[in-house]
Amino acid sequence: MTDFKTVTLADRVYDKLEHDIIYGIYPRGELLTELGLAEELGMSRTPIREALRRLVHEGLLDESGRGTIVRGVTKEDLSDILYIRIQLEGLAACYAAENITAEEIAELTQVMDLQEFYLQKNDTEKISETDNKIHEMICNYSRHRIVSDALTPLRHKAAKYRKASVQNHSNPEIIVNEHKAIFNAIVAHKPEEARTAAETHARNAMHRILGE
Repeated sequence: MTDFKTVTLADRVYDKLEHDIIYGIYPRGELLTELGLAEELGMSRTPIREALRRLVHEGLLDESGRGTIVRGVTKEDLSDILYIRIQLEGLAACYAAENITAEEIAELTQVMDLQEFYLQKNDTEKISETDNKIHEMICNYSRHRIVSDALTPLRHKAAKYRKASVQNHSNPEIIVNEHKAIFNAIVAHKPEEARTAAETHARNAMHRILGE
């Protein structure tokens, strides 16, 4: 049975405010109040209050006595997120190389072949979808829950911030080739090679996002 997630009004407010903060529509230091946002968005304060609470927890807003202050995402914040991701991607690939089964190798091979097909078709949207799937599978195959739990939200954050970065210019062929290097090491059960390949992939992504 398909699991449908109910999207609440608070979810919609959260998504809009998160987008507007990341893209700088609400600049760093701007004061956001429940009343002001309720008037701006034309809704009650209850879903706004919940969304603001979540954004404070995410570190995009800071609480103050007058309301919430936009903290946004500094280059230092993004650099820290991406650097931590490098280490965790390496660990996940290393553990996957140790623990992956023959059945899982077949599953991963199918997705890798699919990504190669989309590369030949120059379908960047589908390449991105399979990119996310490959990383998710490697996390699962690592069988280290703490690594997976820590890495998943960091990857989601990096993906959101990447979209807002005008410096980001990804070359699909390079990304696919980097995935192949990780894949080859994992299916050969070579943990350190897998770690190195995954760290290289994540580090190159960091340089692209930061425009370095």
